[in-house]
Amino acid sequence: MLLYYITDRTAFPGDELARRRRLLEKIREAVHAGVDYIQLREKDLSTRNLESLAREAVSEILPTAHRPLPTALLINSRTDVALAVQAKGVHLRSHDVSPQELRAIWTTCGAGAPARANPPQDPLIAVSCHSPAEVAQAAANKATFAVFSPIFDKNGAHPAGLEALRQACETKIPVLALGGVTLANAHSCLAAGAAGIAAIRLFQENDIAAVVRRLRSDS
Repeated sequence: MLLYYITDRTAFPGDELARRRRLLEKIREAVHAGVDYIQLREKDLSTRNLESLAREAVSEILPTAHRPLPTALLINSRTDVALAVQAKGVHLRSHDVSPQELRAIWTTCGAGAPARANPPQDPLIAVSCHSPAEVAQAAANKATFAVFSPIFDKNGAHPAGLEALRQACETKIPVLALGGVTLANAHSCLAAGAAGIAAIRLFQENDIAAVVRRLRSDS
């Protein structure tokens, strides 16, 4: 069961410094709890500030001899920032470049860059999808996985529903369920074929270790 924490530092109280500190604490918490992926989704930040935050996030995720944890950091929409901080990949919005274009950029920008300690490996590519057809297209474009939303009613958005999720999960690509997912309804997403759960509030507003234990014990 794959777990995908999507960040939103603006939901934390306090000034920018306090929010940033709190977000890094939650990232650290997610890493130690065994969350598989973290998407840094701070869309309001300038390139400079996003890169700075992403570097700090990477430092929280890097494995050590005492902490060989597999959590991967993806940067929302910004391939340039992901490459600069040596993140593991990028989360593409539905109207972004295709996974093939991203891989071409990733390979080209990584080649001949002596300043990089390690050459970039094939990136992890998540794609936001809102219909089974979009999931099928993401699979055809060789995305790593799709994030399908919204499954349940959220902020007035019309929910796709479990039947649409079931159809989306028939494609040959892992599909993660997003949108109004709670501990109470997560199992229904898995029963529909989802490979895992993606969420902001479910992780960010709760004890992540407790959430992970509950989700994985029910899967």
